[in-house]
Amino acid sequence: MSSSVGEWTGQNIIVLGLARSGVAVAKLLSRLGARVTVNDRKPRSECPEAAELEQMGIPVICGGHPKDLIGDHIDLLVKNPGIPYHVPPVQQALSRNIPVVTEVEIAWRITNSPIAAITGSNGKTTTTTLVGEMLQAGGVKARIAGNIGKALTEVVEELADDEWLVAELSSFQLKGTERFRPRVGALLNVVSAHLDYHKEMSDYVRSKSKLFQNQTAQDIAVLNRDSDTCRQVAETVPGEIWWFSRRERVNRGVDVEEGWITLRLPGAENQRLMPADEVALPGAFNLDNALAAAAVAWGCGCPAKAIRETLSSFTGVEHRMEFVREVDGIRFYNNSKATNAEATMGALQAFDSPIVLVAGGLDRGVDFRELLPLLRSRVKGIVTYGQAGSVLMERAEEAEVPLRESAEDVAEAAQKAARLAEAGDVVLLSPACASWDMYTSFEERGRIFKQAVHSL
Repeated sequence: MSSSVGEWTGQNIIVLGLARSGVAVAKLLSRLGARVTVNDRKPRSECPEAAELEQMGIPVICGGHPKDLIGDHIDLLVKNPGIPYHVPPVQQALSRNIPVVTEVEIAWRITNSPIAAITGSNGKTTTTTLVGEMLQAGGVKARIAGNIGKALTEVVEELADDEWLVAELSSFQLKGTERFRPRVGALLNVVSAHLDYHKEMSDYVRSKSKLFQNQTAQDIAVLNRDSDTCRQVAETVPGEIWWFSRRERVNRGVDVEEGWITLRLPGAENQRLMPADEVALPGAFNLDNALAAAAVAWGCGCPAKAIRETLSSFTGVEHRMEFVREVDGIRFYNNSKATNAEATMGALQAFDSPIVLVAGGLDRGVDFRELLPLLRSRVKGIVTYGQAGSVLMERAEEAEVPLRESAEDVAEAAQKAARLAEAGDVVLLSPACASWDMYTSFEERGRIFKQAVHSL
């Protein structure tokens, strides 16, 4: 499946960007005999990982990108997924026809283990975690990596040849792949996101679609039948398509029929797995995640019994519709991972109780008009914060949300939301925005919200 590790001996490779994945891939390639140089634009004082790499004999250049970093002697540039393609070293490499990849490509070339890779605008972490739990419950050897836990290049050397690598992958990671070929690949959904990086929606979709580009008829492509974009992507997918759908019956894959999650393969007897309303995770979007995870795990050889047991017991991942606590009859939920409007729409639809919404964050020029129907029908109060707070407040006013306040940050927003709510209500942090205007990550934002709730 993958090339020999011997292909790296004597290769001159630039690793652009430290962080977790950069450190991991630099160490791995160096161990395999490559001549590796690491470059990060941050000053040395902000690169604590540099010393460890230098002790291994790997040169590290901090504080900018030297003009002579990329020359004709360079065989490959491995960049941190978040580094945009317009930065000078990447442009110089591309102009010299030097391949530019992410560590996902390196991991795939090295391992002989089968890979199940999951991408999508929303739901990746929940679905990936579900697949890992299902495989473990079913006695199928598996390891989760990628955007969850360790980088792929941190684990590939440890994997047995019959052990599945279950990988959550972003569009940033997939854009930098060439030969990457998962045995099972899943595209959950595609909504407008990360256009500050991709510039155009077409590039975003192409990057997601690279998940399937090297598959053959022996591989499985799991796609969302209820998504127009996924149906369009399917037209060019070379792998065997397994659909998942909660709206219509599919020929091959997983759907909901008469309230039952059903597994289907042509020429085989359909398997009624479990009633859809027994899935432990709340909300229609989590039912989508459940169906996708069932299809992926089934494609990896997981027994139906283990899939069913996991779906009925798995209650979620931190920062994703995470129940925090109940105070005076008010239930508090942390959905900090909702970094776009579509994710927040799914969260609002998950509750029947009146909602006090906490939303805001990085302003990417989104007008949030798609939230209007749910603001009108589901939200009794809103507390906004951050760069996008004023736009969200405008939408709340337009939707005539009865209770409206603004806050300086998430902690104050949690306190104000608690005062707006009453017994029987839900206070929901579902920001509809990235966190980077005020916080280093959605995880930090979610932890601060939870701390504020626990201090009530």
